[in-house]
Amino acid sequence: MSVFAAAGAGLLCAGRLCAVRAVLPCLWRGKYFSSGNEPAENNPVTPMLRHLMYKIKSTGPITVAEYMKEVLTNPAKGYYVNRDMLGEKGDFITSPEISQIFGELLGIWFISEWIATGKNAAFQLVELGPGRGTLLGDILRVFSQLASVLKNCDISIHLVEVSQKLSEIQALTLTEEKVLLERNAGSPVYMKGVTKSGIPISWYRDLQDVPKEYSFYLAHEFFDVLPVHKFQKTPHGWREVLIDIDPQVSDKLRFVLAPCATPAEAFIQELSQRISLTGGAALIADYGHDGTKTDTFRGFCGHRLHDVLIAPGTADLTADVDFSYLRRMSQGKVASLGPVKQQTFLRNMGVDVRLKVLLDKSDEPSLRQQLLQGYDMLMNPTKMGERFNFFALIPHQRLHGRNHQTNACQSKPSPSPVAGFGELAWR
Repeated sequence: MSVFAAAGAGLLCAGRLCAVRAVLPCLWRGKYFSSGNEPAENNPVTPMLRHLMYKIKSTGPITVAEYMKEVLTNPAKGYYVNRDMLGEKGDFITSPEISQIFGELLGIWFISEWIATGKNAAFQLVELGPGRGTLLGDILRVFSQLASVLKNCDISIHLVEVSQKLSEIQALTLTEEKVLLERNAGSPVYMKGVTKSGIPISWYRDLQDVPKEYSFYLAHEFFDVLPVHKFQKTPHGWREVLIDIDPQVSDKLRFVLAPCATPAEAFIQELSQRISLTGGAALIADYGHDGTKTDTFRGFCGHRLHDVLIAPGTADLTADVDFSYLRRMSQGKVASLGPVKQQTFLRNMGVDVRLKVLLDKSDEPSLRQQLLQGYDMLMNPTKMGERFNFFALIPHQRLHGRNHQTNACQSKPSPSPVAGFGELAWR
């Protein structure tokens, strides 16, 4: 769930409140309202709070997007930059940390799409915000198990990660210990290595620096933490919500309303343009909605909801993804599929069959219990089954059975259903 270095844009909108994903500085002041009833003594003055107060005193109120960007990815004090926030000891747990089956099925999805689009001679697998590398590790294990299928394909791995702490954890998880990592802090490719299965792997801070080649993109719980702009409808039209210092309490922040509207840019257009030009696909897995919710900006600390303006830098900040906005922002350059509930996607990918295989191979009661508990967490509608969604961006040619580019080494593709959004079918 670590955040992309350059702030993106997305819209979380329905009814009276909405948010647009981007980062735009703002100097305006206006009406204010509190973030809650937290007493001052429950608002510790963190290094990040001092930094934000100095910034606001110097330039005026800041946008919610700028606040999120500073709190999450500031190089010195950002929440994501210098800590491991995943797992039981962190502030949230993700699907890959729950069950290996999740990553294995995503690995099958990428191979299925590679086959369906004509078995290109090479592809890049690009993951945005790879967490600990657990998900990618499960995907690469599938690639190794199906090496006979991929034997004529040149694969490379590209990770977009701004957190130095998490990139080191990813390297420990994914790379071959006997091959020294190449490091260059000042380069767009700040780290290079080789995975345990012998695949080249590179780290970047910005998607813009990843080579524009035939690629499959993976964004699991990535878009929900991109900085958002937040708006509220007033009698004078939509006004942006900003963050200012509370004049009544010197060490507390508050929300204020700007006197006029601001524009925002779309992040999803970068992925759409890349896919339309070079082929491949993007698979996005996140919690969100299809334009049916209002304001969802919130914080999490120690697996509990946390006031977004209290003790900045100590909690994760997030907002539900509006998939209808992602669809609009692709501007017709690519086709979109979904969102479909995680329960539906994984069932279409064969999660029940995979669970049975693992249970049949396991003799240890504790391991069987762990597999069943992980399955329940992923599939139960009251847990992750209906809270998380899958959404895909694919070339228009994919739906019509035409490959983006063909050569003598590639087989002619056929218009098969896209796995996960229909039942998985091998051809």
